[in-house]
Amino acid sequence: MDNIVTSSLPTTAASRNLSNHISPFEATVVKLLKQHGATVSSKTNMDEFGMGSHSQNSFNGPVLSLFKKIGVPLSPGGSSGGSAVAVASGDWWAALGTDTGGSVRLPAAYTGTVGFKPSYGLLSRWGVIQYANSLDTVGILAASVEDAGAVFDILNQYDPQDPTSLQPSVRRRIAANRRTPPKTLRIGVPTEYNIHELSSAVRAAYISTLQQLQNLGHTLHAISLPTTKQALSAYYVLAPAEASSNLAKYDGIRYGFRSEGPDALPRENLPLYAKTRGEGFGEEVKRRILLGAYTLSSEAIDNYFIQAQKVRRLVQRDFDRVFATQNPLLDSKPGGGGDEVDIIITPSAPTLPPTVDEVKKQSPVEIYMNDVFTVPASLVGLPAVSVPMPLSDDTVEMEVEGGDVKTTGIQVIGQFGDDELVLRAAEIVQNL
Repeated sequence: MDNIVTSSLPTTAASRNLSNHISPFEATVVKLLKQHGATVSSKTNMDEFGMGSHSQNSFNGPVLSLFKKIGVPLSPGGSSGGSAVAVASGDWWAALGTDTGGSVRLPAAYTGTVGFKPSYGLLSRWGVIQYANSLDTVGILAASVEDAGAVFDILNQYDPQDPTSLQPSVRRRIAANRRTPPKTLRIGVPTEYNIHELSSAVRAAYISTLQQLQNLGHTLHAISLPTTKQALSAYYVLAPAEASSNLAKYDGIRYGFRSEGPDALPRENLPLYAKTRGEGFGEEVKRRILLGAYTLSSEAIDNYFIQAQKVRRLVQRDFDRVFATQNPLLDSKPGGGGDEVDIIITPSAPTLPPTVDEVKKQSPVEIYMNDVFTVPASLVGLPAVSVPMPLSDDTVEMEVEGGDVKTTGIQVIGQFGDDELVLRAAEIVQNL
C-alpha cells in the first residue's frame, strides 16, 4: 500500500514534488529522499496490495486517468496508477511506486510518463508492504528519464534492514562487470513480442521508434526469447503463491482489520477469522490468495509452483544468452551464438489504455494479459524503463477517435545491473 513523498533534487534546487507507494511506517527510500531535501506530501490511490493492472481495485474507489475517450476516463494503468496520474498532472515532480509485474511501467505507458523499474535488490524495500517478495521492486515515475535517474542515484544504496537488498560485495561485482557504454547500441528486437494482440497504434509507434534508432546509427538484431511465451503464466502462479503466504498475517488477531462481532462461525464450519478475511480483502485480492493457496497445496505444488519456478529459470537463461554483458550473479555466460545485444526494446503494453467502462467488462484473464510485455523482466529482476512515444497521426485517427491520449509506452530492458545503460538508452529513445 502506498505513500507519497515530495522532494527537491538536487537539494539546492527549489522544492519539487515527488510521490511514492510505501507502508505507514517510514521506509528507507523515504528517509533517503528526506536527507536530500524531500518533503512528505500525501498518499496516492492504487490497486489493493498492488494487485491489478488498471488501479480499479481500491477500497478508496477507482483511479481515473487525466485522459478520456468520448467523455469516459481512460484506465491509468496499475497498480501504481495514482502516482502516475500525480506525475502526469504536473502537480508532482516524480513519484515512487512498487513494480511487481509491471505496476510502474504500465501506468507510465498509459499516462505519458516515464516509469523505471531498477534491477531487483538495488533499491531498499524496507517499509514496503509485501505482495511477492521475489518480485517486488521499488520503481520511479517521472516526467523525464533524467529526473527518474536523479531519484535512482539517491536511492541506489545498500540497506541492512532489507534482507533482499544486494550486499556491498555484489554491488562491487556489478560495478566491475559494467562496460563502457558503446556509442552505437546493438538493439535486440524479440520476435516473440510481435503478438497478434498488438494494436496497430502501438505497433506503428514501435516500428517508428526502431526505424529512428536505426537512422541514428544504432543496429537492430532479431533475437529469440522462446520461454517468454510462458512467462505470464508462470508469473500468475508464483506471485499469487507468495501473496497468499504474505497476506496470511492479516487475520485481525495479530495484524490488520477485524470484523465486528464474533469472528468464528462453527455452525457454518468456518475457522476463526474467516469472516474478518472475507470482509477485509477485496475481490481481486481474495481471488489471488485462493489461487496461490491452491498452487502451494500438496496436490498441486509439483504441477504448478515447481513448474513455474523452472520456467522462471529458463526465462532468465534466455535473457542471459542474448545480452552481451554477462549476468554478474552468474559465474559463466550461456552461449549466445555471437549475436548478443546491449539492450532490448519492446512495447510496454499491447494496446492503448481502455476506458474504465471497458475494463469493467473484461474478464480477469483479459486483464492479466495486459502485463504480457512487462512480466518477463520482472520474473528475472532485470532493469526496465517505459518511455512515452507519440502516436502517428494515422493511428490516432483510427484508434483514438474521440480520445485525447497521444502517446504509448516503449520499453527498454537491460542485463541485470546494467541500470545506467538502460537509462542512457531510454534517454536516446526519449529524445527521438
